[in-house]
Amino acid sequence: MYMKIESTSFENGSEIPRKYGYKKDNINPPILIKEIPNEAKSLALIMDDPDAMGAVGKIWVHWIVWNIDPIIREINENSVPSNSIQGKTDFGETVYGGPAPPDKEHTYIFKLYALDKKLDINEGSSKSQVEEAMKGHIIDEAKLEGKYAP
Repeated sequence: MYMKIESTSFENGSEIPRKYGYKKDNINPPILIKEIPNEAKSLALIMDDPDAMGAVGKIWVHWIVWNIDPIIREINENSVPSNSIQGKTDFGETVYGGPAPPDKEHTYIFKLYALDKKLDINEGSSKSQVEEAMKGHIIDEAKLEGKYAP
């Protein structure tokens, strides 16, 4: 069995509804999590925009959440799982930052990781700090992609 991540708001590879955009309501879409490995001690979620490389010269980080309890099967719209921790996005905030492509349609990737431990890092940590803390502890991963145009 492989872990899965889905949304009830958009299909994998399709358009993310406008209300989830940074310049709109800027709320996270609902996320469904399935087939979590039994040995998982926590989950981590990273949302980023690899298409920003061409526009701003880097992969833009939109949301980082870790130490999500592995019993969680859904992250509701406009919410963060209780007792989880958020990292700093490239908007300079420690909350969800929705799609905001500056030039053309971009693809946004929600990457979910099942980990064999909780991460011992502080709120506001960067994506690279979270990835470093996850090294050697990833049991499974899944991704969900959506598109968003300015």
